[in-house]
Amino acid sequence: MISPKKNGSTLNQSVLVLNTNYTPMDICTAKRAICLFYNEKVDILESYSEFIHSPSVKLPLPSIVKLKDFVRNQKMDVILTRRNLLVRDNHQCQYCETKKGPLTIDHVMPKNKGGSDVWDNLVTACQTCNRTKGSRTLDEAKMVLKRHPKKPNKIHYFQQFIHEKQGAWRPYLFLESF
Repeated sequence: MISPKKNGSTLNQSVLVLNTNYTPMDICTAKRAICLFYNEKVDILESYSEFIHSPSVKLPLPSIVKLKDFVRNQKMDVILTRRNLLVRDNHQCQYCETKKGPLTIDHVMPKNKGGSDVWDNLVTACQTCNRTKGSRTLDEAKMVLKRHPKKPNKIHYFQQFIHEKQGAWRPYLFLESF
């Protein structure tokens, strides 16, 4: 059995998943990547400095894995979910830029005025700003967005996961050359 850190954070680290042609496909947890590795579905290309241990195995924690079989489904769309909206908006109110308190999802053009649930009509907002705006347009509420919403693509979405530990990801996400 794999022995994770106390809070399980080691096995929850992000792992970049590449297709056989080295194009970025997804981000999964280290736990999922290890399962894929032991099921001979992926090769480990890069690893973090940490190791995971079992009674008989010591394995470097994967950072980048590459699928062994090509997957045709190469949609570059990011699924519209609350979590993905929060990531796109940097867990920050798009009206006052606060990161404090619980954030809500606000329709820039309210639903009762024809607005829909699409990337460029949804933003994260603190509860105070969301209540202030209510079901009015930005002009009616005399409010201004700090950043106008737009639909992210997967490469831009993946780039947001790069931190100090994910430096090896940079060439695969077109942030620097190999």
